[in-house]
Amino acid sequence: MLKRHLPLALVLLIAALALLLPFFLPWSYDQIDWDAVRAPAFSEPHIFGTDDIGRDRLARLAAGTRITLLVAMAAALVSLVVGIAWGATAGWIGGKVDELMMRIVDGLYALPFMFIVILLMVVFGRSILLVFVGIGLVEWLTMARVVRGQVMALKQRPFILAAEAAGTPSTTIVLRHILPNIAGVALAYLMLTVPQVVMVESFLSFLGLGVQEPLTSLGILVKEGADDMDMAPLGLLLPGGLLVLILVCLTIEGERLRDRFS
Repeated sequence: MLKRHLPLALVLLIAALALLLPFFLPWSYDQIDWDAVRAPAFSEPHIFGTDDIGRDRLARLAAGTRITLLVAMAAALVSLVVGIAWGATAGWIGGKVDELMMRIVDGLYALPFMFIVILLMVVFGRSILLVFVGIGLVEWLTMARVVRGQVMALKQRPFILAAEAAGTPSTTIVLRHILPNIAGVALAYLMLTVPQVVMVESFLSFLGLGVQEPLTSLGILVKEGADDMDMAPLGLLLPGGLLVLILVCLTIEGERLRDRFS
């Protein structure tokens, strides 16, 4: 049992460490130690050293992990809500409404997601709230298709037909019978959405269009580490390795859930 859930346990452990470490570190993620600029790793009191302006690498790694996971979860929840609402509506109503709604989804699939997010950042400004909403609103399409297929299959089940024959309102049927039965599938695809969101957020932050200073994220830390890798390779290896580990663990857990509920 523990081996089966090891990827999820690793992600939860990383999240817990990112939340708890700031209480035990003498430096905050944005605090500058003027006496230890570019301090090497394993120097006192900076375990992983400092960056080019004297900020503690471990404190910034913890802060960047918190922000990346927060953006990922928030954006994934936005995509979950929008995808379920859109897919359930199209699947339940059917007919021309379903045809129109799914053609809209097909059209959005044809657009480059990254371009849409970057355009939102440029037009509406760079705020962490917009990062949540912007990424979530371009990651709901797969969820909508999956939910639509599940709803269309459930519509033909005897208990749904019986509820309709008894005169149960459509809203009640969807809320009490349809949504609980697709919750497992939705959760599985939510877990697969999270690593996608992590990659999008990291790429935007790498380009300077995502999370803004003084906040940081794993994408920002990877960019800073890449710029300074000749002098301090640990600045790239730590956030880069942690980012890869989170992505791999979340993808494995999402695929496990998808296989279970499919």
